[in-house]
Amino acid sequence: MAGADPNRSFIKDVKRIIIKVGTAVITRNDGRLALGRIGALCEQVKDLNAQGYEVIMVTSGAVGVGRQRLRYRKLVNSSFADLQKPQNELDGKACAAVGQSGLMALYDMLFTQLDVSSSQLLVTDSDFENSNFRERLRETVESLLELRVIPIFNENDAISTRKAPYEDSSGIFWDNDSLAGLLALELKADLLLLLSDVDGLYSGPPSEASSKIIHTYIKEKHYHEITFGDKSRVGRGGMTAKVQAAVWASTGGVPVVITSGCASQSIVKVLQGEKIGTLFHKNASLWEPSKDASVREMAVSARDCSRRLQNLSSEERKKILLDVADALEANEDLIRSENEADVAVAHEAGYESSLVARLTLKPGKIASLAKSVRTLANMKDPINEILKRTEVADGLVLEKTSCPLGVLLIVFESRPDALVQIASLAIRSGNGLLLKGGKEAMRSNAILHKVITNAIPDNVGEKLIGLVTTRDEIADLLKLDDVIDLVIPRGSNKLVAQIKATTKIPVLGHADGVCHVYIDKSADMDMAKRIVMDAKIDYPAACNTMETLLVHKDLAETPELNDVLAALKTEGVNIYGGPVAHKILGFPKADSLHLEYSSMACTVGFVDDVQSAIDHIHRYGSAHTDCVVTTDDKVAETFLRQVDSAAVVYNASTRFSDGARFGLGAEVGISTGRIHARGPVGVEGLLTTRWLLRGKGQVVNGDKNVAYTHKSLPLQ
Repeated sequence: MAGADPNRSFIKDVKRIIIKVGTAVITRNDGRLALGRIGALCEQVKDLNAQGYEVIMVTSGAVGVGRQRLRYRKLVNSSFADLQKPQNELDGKACAAVGQSGLMALYDMLFTQLDVSSSQLLVTDSDFENSNFRERLRETVESLLELRVIPIFNENDAISTRKAPYEDSSGIFWDNDSLAGLLALELKADLLLLLSDVDGLYSGPPSEASSKIIHTYIKEKHYHEITFGDKSRVGRGGMTAKVQAAVWASTGGVPVVITSGCASQSIVKVLQGEKIGTLFHKNASLWEPSKDASVREMAVSARDCSRRLQNLSSEERKKILLDVADALEANEDLIRSENEADVAVAHEAGYESSLVARLTLKPGKIASLAKSVRTLANMKDPINEILKRTEVADGLVLEKTSCPLGVLLIVFESRPDALVQIASLAIRSGNGLLLKGGKEAMRSNAILHKVITNAIPDNVGEKLIGLVTTRDEIADLLKLDDVIDLVIPRGSNKLVAQIKATTKIPVLGHADGVCHVYIDKSADMDMAKRIVMDAKIDYPAACNTMETLLVHKDLAETPELNDVLAALKTEGVNIYGGPVAHKILGFPKADSLHLEYSSMACTVGFVDDVQSAIDHIHRYGSAHTDCVVTTDDKVAETFLRQVDSAAVVYNASTRFSDGARFGLGAEVGISTGRIHARGPVGVEGLLTTRWLLRGKGQVVNGDKNVAYTHKSLPLQ
């Protein structure tokens, strides 16, 4: 979910690109050439060449390749006695002379295999003192590019006027990074790409957990903030040299991106405008504040506000929720107006009826939401509750208490009422909150967010709840694993899968809601009809609606089953058949047995018995909510014990699987995972625990004078 960076819109006009490949990119940790990596880079260059880009390469690595060869040759020609003597470091110029031919031979071979021609241009810094040389160089490069030949530059370290290629930084350029910067200006490149072995420029050494990637470098902001680590393990200057070259080139008008040459398709992704690596641009300081900073500030502010919220008394937190409920009712007309505008746009855009249904705030919905907020307010305060007290030793008491998780990021689609439920749960549980709703509910979400945050007192701060407005910000927020504690996606299977794949932050949620109702052969069919009708038509777009009706095979073609199916059809439900049902009943065959319609449609299937129903649910369900209708207690207990879903229902509608109906006040979502929380997630699912140890000066001292009692104490 890297997404496009609006600051990189200029890339669509890039034609001439200089790619500098660092030594750490083309070599492995043992110093040998990384052949697969070099081959992958050459393939990307070949594709760019075919697309009409003018590609110029600057490569490092000759000294490293030569050193590897000379060390091996020296080892072969040394006696055992020679090896016992101190080994002198090999001459850098000799290494360069040996390595240049081998490195270029490799490039030539790889490009030849890709049906691309390449050329070698060795230069020294003294060459550029001659204006005639510069002019001839430009003419040569222009001729090569016109012939679709890839010019490959390298500093000719073998005859450089510097004493040693790794020590002397004098001259017009002083390494291949600065050579790339010089060439970018001389050859009027549209973009300079510096490939490293890290993802870009970080605020500190990349190995430190606190270091964060900087997507856009602003000299005035970042110059004094960045802490550089060790220089490159093999190259001349590492990231420091790249930043110097990037600042030089970008100041001269050539945009620069520093990114990883080890990552897959990194060159292509940069040219697609994706937000990878670090961008240097002469106008960066004139742009609006970086979203990297704003989203982090939003998350940090939410955490700070949540800590102030936790410091309030239980009654003060309760009053905030009551004020929110009052504000919702007081602003109902405005909320309804903004929601109607969203619904009108959705109709014009041709959105599916199920999405429009989730988007619409029906009459009475605001009153219902306000009621649920008041219910939450009147619940027992969940914060700082003592869950367990233990006497560890005489005078040493341990308490296990409840506390908020910290900062939550909730990504939801379509349903503006979810914003109210989630925000009220966050306030009740003492958590900071960041919300990202679907674009189709943009106006509804904006007004609801404003109404709710206006009800939060200044001693807590309205930034307790932040509203994220663009998809780009989500990609940045998902990287903030040091600030955000839990992500809860509420939406499509695709959305949940994308978020899980792109963040280190724990994710809680369900991908889809393929809920089943199984009618056993012993079922009371009047009861079964009521349950099936409610489970399907009460709210077809909900995640707890029935999507598959499983029926015992003995009920096939019975009048009672026909009555149930006829009632569904009368209400407008489109029925599809499983492998057997579509033949017996004549319904169209279902495209899949794992299908969430989220509309007036369902699948009907026949099974042999309760065990077959359970097996079907485990194979095709989503572990959300599943129901059995039966009068046989043994069948019921088998189903309840064996169905491995977040909620299992006996003789009642799946629609009861809801936070408010379960008495949780509201829910942030329904979790089908096994870790932390499962089923409807209310206040308890947004809490964790901590330990408070109260002593009187005790010390461990090797446990010499401690008599452990580990005695349970009554809760206070």
